[in-house]
Formats: sequence, structure tokens, C-alpha cells
Amino acid sequence: MAKNLSNVITLMIVLVILITGTSSELMRRAQNVNKEGLDLIEGFEGFYPNFYKDPVGIKTIGYGHACHVHDCSKIQAPISLAEGETLLKSDLAVFESCVESLTRTNLNPDQFSALVSFTFNLGCGAYQKSTLRRKLNAGDTKGASLEFAKWVYGGGKKLPGLVRRRNAERDLFCKSGGC
Repeated sequence: MAKNLSNVITLMIVLVILITGTSSELMRRAQNVNKEGLDLIEGFEGFYPNFYKDPVGIKTIGYGHACHVHDCSKIQAPISLAEGETLLKSDLAVFESCVESLTRTNLNPDQFSALVSFTFNLGCGAYQKSTLRRKLNAGDTKGASLEFAKWVYGGGKKLPGLVRRRNAERDLFCKSGGC
């Protein structure tokens, strides 16, 4: 009887691990943008209480809340700083999940935050198709870090703001080493 109970418990533990993933995967899934990453995103996006068109013509409000991705019909401009921060944190959850699901290597908080900033700015599809992600997943962290510099175009033009942002993202990505 005790042996059967032990087997049942072992089977249940195996099932829980298979369903939820290993403990390192669970820890990785629990990551959120760190303060430095949030500051980077807020700094480059800037806060706009009213609707505006970004450099490539996308209707946006707050800290880069893009209306072509999110329904903005219920947003009453101008918004407060607190409302902008709430929108940003809600938006970031989508991109945190994107980075987590597409990245097959463990990331430190700085790498994760840099990639969320990159993905927030460019979209999950761009990150999914990027050589940056492929190199990172292949274990080439330094090679992946060099890919940030290739993503500096908007509307077919090299944008100085994107050059600065990609440099800041790479700096954050490499801050804890490995580049």
C-alpha cells in the first residue's frame, strides 16, 4: 500500500512538472521589466497626455500606447501621468510574455528588460523573426547584442532617436556581462 501511494505521489509530481515546466522555466516566466528597463522605455517614449502621431504616423498616447495595436476609442484625452503609467504597464505585460515565450535561454533582468524595450518598440513579430533572437537562442549572446544596431529604421529612414534607443538597449543588455 505504501509503495502504491509513493508511486501515485511521484506520478503527480511528474505531471505537475510537465504541465507547469521546470522550476527555472517558472522563474524565467515570472520576470518583469526592471526599474532601469522601465526608465529606458519611459525616457525614449516620453509621456504625451494627448493623442499624437509617432515618427512613422501611428496614433499614440501616453508612453507609446499605440492605437493600431490597442483600442483607444475609450481613452479620454488628456490622460494623467498615472493613467499613462497604467497603460504602459498593461502594454508591457504583452511584450514581457512575448519575450518569455520566444526566448529559449535564461536571461538576467537587464537582458530581459532590454529585450522587452526592443519588442515594445518594434513588435513581437519583429522580435520573433529577428536574427537577434536566433543568435540569442543559439547561445551567441555577443552576436545577439550586435544585432540591436540594425534596428534603427522607421519608415525607410535611419532615425537618430532609434539609434540612441538601440544603443541604450544594448548597453542595458550587456550591463551584467556576457557581451
